[in-house]
Amino acid sequence: MPLLDHGQLRKRWRYVALFDEELMLCAARAEVGPLSQSFWILLDRESGRQWEHASLRPGSREVVFAGRRLELDAEGLRARLELGDAAPIETRCPSGRSWAWTRKRAGLSIAGTIEVPGRHWRVEGRGVEDESAGHHQRHTSWRWSAGVGRSVDGRDLAWNLVEGINDPPRGSERAIWVDGEPQEPAPVAFGELAAIALGDGARLDFSPESEHARDENFLLLRSRYRHRFGTFKGTLAGHRLAEGLGVMEEHDALW
Repeated sequence: MPLLDHGQLRKRWRYVALFDEELMLCAARAEVGPLSQSFWILLDRESGRQWEHASLRPGSREVVFAGRRLELDAEGLRARLELGDAAPIETRCPSGRSWAWTRKRAGLSIAGTIEVPGRHWRVEGRGVEDESAGHHQRHTSWRWSAGVGRSVDGRDLAWNLVEGINDPPRGSERAIWVDGEPQEPAPVAFGELAAIALGDGARLDFSPESEHARDENFLLLRSRYRHRFGTFKGTLAGHRLAEGLGVMEEHDALW
């Protein structure tokens, strides 16, 4: 993609999150025009302790994606993770005078090692992957949730739900995976970062276990970002969750 299209800057990012009984971890690399940044967040669910860091340094190697491998090498954290398979959804949606593309996978296996000073974990969990690029509108604001779980009758469930970006009535990035097969639900409505109302009358309720907040103001570029790990209860595609782990995110950007 060119740097500009119809006066709208190119943005692109890759985000991966692991949801496990012991830990939740996410890592991302993002670009807004010629600028780049990376960040990661790690939550120890037993102690409630959270580690996090964001780097605006060009060429930072704190977060490295190499195919299906994710490597984190930062002060206070080292991780080596392998991403498994999951059926993706892929879509291209209008964005102002231009368009945006995204590919999402939810419910994929993620395994490897995670280390902080004095602690070492070997993990085998499930998670989500978000690959996005586009010439988004100058002001873009959205709420997003993704996660994994199991239904009361033993089905594997996963989801990617959004309001405010890539969310036309049809052909959106909204998806619910049931035993690995994705389907697109109707538009959803977020109740702040506490609940999601689905179009079929169902509802997901969220209980946060952590929060990452980051506000940036570079005059021409501004961002307000909220990211929370936690647990979910409710119903997806007619299946009631017995357990659900995931993320709620809110982002308001002038970019």
